[in-house]
Amino acid sequence: MIDLKDLRANPDKYRTGLTNKGYPADLADQLLAVDAELRPLITRRELLVAEKNQIGKQIGQLAGRLKKAADPDRAVLEQEMQSLKARPDAIKEEASALTGQVTALESDRDKLWLRIPQPADADVPVGKSADDNVQLSTWNPDWFDPAKSFAANKGFAPKTHIELGQSLGLFDFERGVKIAGSRSYVLTGDGMRLHQAVLRFAFDFMTQDNGFTPLSVPVVVRDECMVGTGFFPDGKEQAYEVKETDRGGGYDLYLTGTGEVGLMGYHQGEILDAASLPLCYTTVSTCFRREAGAAGKDTAGLYRVHQFDKVEQVVICKADEQTSRDWHKKMIGFVEELLQRLELPYRLLQCCTGDLGTKNADMIDVESWMPGRGPDDADGSPSGEYGETHSASRLYDYQCRRLNLRYRDPKTKKPVFCHSLNNTVAASPRILVPILEMYQNEDGTVTVPTALRPYMNGQDRIGPA
Repeated sequence: MIDLKDLRANPDKYRTGLTNKGYPADLADQLLAVDAELRPLITRRELLVAEKNQIGKQIGQLAGRLKKAADPDRAVLEQEMQSLKARPDAIKEEASALTGQVTALESDRDKLWLRIPQPADADVPVGKSADDNVQLSTWNPDWFDPAKSFAANKGFAPKTHIELGQSLGLFDFERGVKIAGSRSYVLTGDGMRLHQAVLRFAFDFMTQDNGFTPLSVPVVVRDECMVGTGFFPDGKEQAYEVKETDRGGGYDLYLTGTGEVGLMGYHQGEILDAASLPLCYTTVSTCFRREAGAAGKDTAGLYRVHQFDKVEQVVICKADEQTSRDWHKKMIGFVEELLQRLELPYRLLQCCTGDLGTKNADMIDVESWMPGRGPDDADGSPSGEYGETHSASRLYDYQCRRLNLRYRDPKTKKPVFCHSLNNTVAASPRILVPILEMYQNEDGTVTVPTALRPYMNGQDRIGPA
């Protein structure tokens, strides 16, 4: 969440941030108004508590004076004593009324506070949607040029991953739907082997090659963990809910849509040792997304499904903008190296303000080339287009404020909110789409990328020999 002190000092910064992200600008003014009403009430309540604590001392002092008081002074002192003894009841009554007002206003404040997005960084382009994102760079293996058709590159018209999967027996959509409904699938045979190979390759790449600490984290979490990581309240419609309270449980649970939730929740409410930073974590987790509102878009195939597996990377670092920017670049670099090892064409997209979401100060999407997407060419084959496979986010202290995740500053000894970043390493089965389509052969087989063969027991081809 945002820093309220900064909002009070720089309200225009947040008004602009709201507008640029497509939120009502007056949300900032609504929060400021509630905050302005709440603060003097809290101050008054604190003064009453201090006064009540002081009365006990004053009564003790008066009792001592009464023992020594001459008759003319005694009546005055006794009246003062009676007034002091009656004051706590008045304080209690006033404090109780204040507590009711404070509780109601704090609830209003917190609801508004959680809705205020992090303003985008000044160097993020202003835009309304993903259509306004800006291409930063592209990379292609020597053997493929996305500017040419697939047929011009490889000498034959491409099949989609759906056609390849069906002909090679790599997945079964019909039985997946029978088991779990729409957007469900079953990976079979070499489809499952390829899926596991990608995840193991990505996991080893992060842990063995880049030194990230592996963690296994829950994928069924409490509400406060989803709120703390910024996925609630906005985005709640995308999560699957487990209504434990309907069955007598004390709280409901939610299926996570990314391993980021568990990795960040791991240190929720802690004050870390500054010397331990940065913390670099990775996990492999099953992820769940309802894909609410996505009807009619990518409904077929493996691109947009309800359940998938993902290797995720998270970095928790000191509260320094340049440090966060450096880590953001480095984490994107890990993904670029992974895709280059897989020899998959990709591009980096700078997301505009309207595509950042609530919690991000900046976000870079990585899109891989998928020959089976895009409008059909004159010969009826798909023209190919980029599809998102990774997303790298820079959050500064926005997420850590919600999680109350801090470290103690070595100089001031005061707790400071950490910065956090996250980025996909590999999400499967989506990443299987460009792998299958890019590595398909004219005879209908698929070549296994060299980087994945050690995880496929040396297998170099999928399909009949």
